[in-house]
Amino acid sequence: MYMPSVEFHQATTLPEAFDLLQACGPSTRVLAGGTDLLVDLKAKRVTTDHVISITRVGELKGIALDNGSLRIGALTTITQLDESPLLEGGFDPIRDAARLMAVRQIRNVATIGGNLASAVPCADLPPILIAMNARVHIASRDGEREVPIKEFLLDVRKTALDRHDILSAITVPQPPPQFGAAYERFGLREGNAIAVAAVAAGIRLATDGTLETATIVLSAVSPIPKIALQASSIVQGQHPSDDLFARAGEAARGEADPISDIRGSASFRRDLVAVLVQRALKKAVERAGGDVL
Repeated sequence: MYMPSVEFHQATTLPEAFDLLQACGPSTRVLAGGTDLLVDLKAKRVTTDHVISITRVGELKGIALDNGSLRIGALTTITQLDESPLLEGGFDPIRDAARLMAVRQIRNVATIGGNLASAVPCADLPPILIAMNARVHIASRDGEREVPIKEFLLDVRKTALDRHDILSAITVPQPPPQFGAAYERFGLREGNAIAVAAVAAGIRLATDGTLETATIVLSAVSPIPKIALQASSIVQGQHPSDDLFARAGEAARGEADPISDIRGSASFRRDLVAVLVQRALKKAVERAGGDVL
């Protein structure tokens, strides 16, 4: 399988990248880590005459705490994200997803921005970032705007990015007291490393030990990550228990909208969702300092 003929451009600053986006036309593709784009070009899932690499744009790199929020540059690799000491404590659930992504060689190159901007249904980072109320920062000539990540992903391979936009960063707010989150997924084998079904959960405990808030996010079982509203409402205001989480899992099973493919049938994926919801909720409660009856 050969790469198609494309004209390659290298930007070293955001203004330079914006100039290239303007000059190269509407089908231009932006390359960060390239672990999705290069495969898509070879497989002819996407076509273009121009590829703009932003790998040398330094302002899109790095992880920092900014007014209590975790700001992650879009070019931060998955390995850098996993190994950052800034994720210790309240932001540690993000590691649940980072450590499950692909294999080490891919994690060394793949970026958090690329994982989001590719908008593939089985991407690992979007579900846990939604559960943790993350926001996406989008740069353009007009400045930077931000949107909740749940509003950034619109459909399969479709995001809120306009053609002159570049995803610049992701911010995750400091989790409040008694908050816990977790990401659980099922894959066929480590070498494949693609989620057949996945669930993220973010909860906050009230002073009496009940679940004050709960967000359950389903992944790889719908075109984009889906907040399971019914399952989330079932657990809110209730004391954590295995029975409660089992009922939430059954509700989420009905809210999933999976396809059947070579990795699993729609029915199998729904069964997985029911189990993964229970595991994610239990781990989230434990991280929040609560007990599951």
